[in-house]
Amino acid sequence: MVVSCWSTKGGVGTTVVAAAIALLLARRERSALFVDAAGDGPAVLGLSEPSGPGLGDWLLAGAEVAPDGLSRLERPVTAGLGLVPRGLEPLSRPDRAEVLAGVLAADPRAVVVDAGCLSGGGAAGAGSEDEQVRRILASSAQPSLLVTRPCYLALRRAVDCPIRASGVVVVGEPGRVLAPGDVAEVLGVPVVAEVALDVGVARAVDAGLLTSRFPRVLDRSLGRAV
Repeated sequence: MVVSCWSTKGGVGTTVVAAAIALLLARRERSALFVDAAGDGPAVLGLSEPSGPGLGDWLLAGAEVAPDGLSRLERPVTAGLGLVPRGLEPLSRPDRAEVLAGVLAADPRAVVVDAGCLSGGGAAGAGSEDEQVRRILASSAQPSLLVTRPCYLALRRAVDCPIRASGVVVVGEPGRVLAPGDVAEVLGVPVVAEVALDVGVARAVDAGLLTSRFPRVLDRSLGRAV
């Protein structure tokens, strides 16, 4: 199973949701892989920034890369969870992204891809090569989860986005007029999880303790999302 998490507006908590799902799947399935295509994965997971090669290097190497080249890039996170970092090279070679999607689909573990923020407008192949790669990874996964706040701007961008999610994770916050039901109606996609803003999550991430002190609010809200 390959799960992707992405958004159409920055700052909604996509990486935290993706990391949390990866940790939950590692615990449930006893083995999982987190693929960081957005770049903030190590920081959210409380790891030091990797200085070696990563996803961008794998794509750039093309067909010359060894069959087990992707697995050689993995960094251990916690028991049962590995991380493929983004690396120092930009994501390029959208043609190789299709190959990458196939490699991830063939992995026997549960795989979670953080595809980051994707622009709303334009055709599926539009945008920089970096975004094209992340769009391919986001759209080829199943489930493909849009992470969003219940706000007009985020939903307008999501409606215009050429990628269609299979489910929505709504990150709620006090004072918003729109409810999760409104989000599902506007997008025509079911809401699979509602994550309330919680100071405990922010503290765990800021302290680098998400892996060791997993907040209960994430366990309750995301446990049935995948």
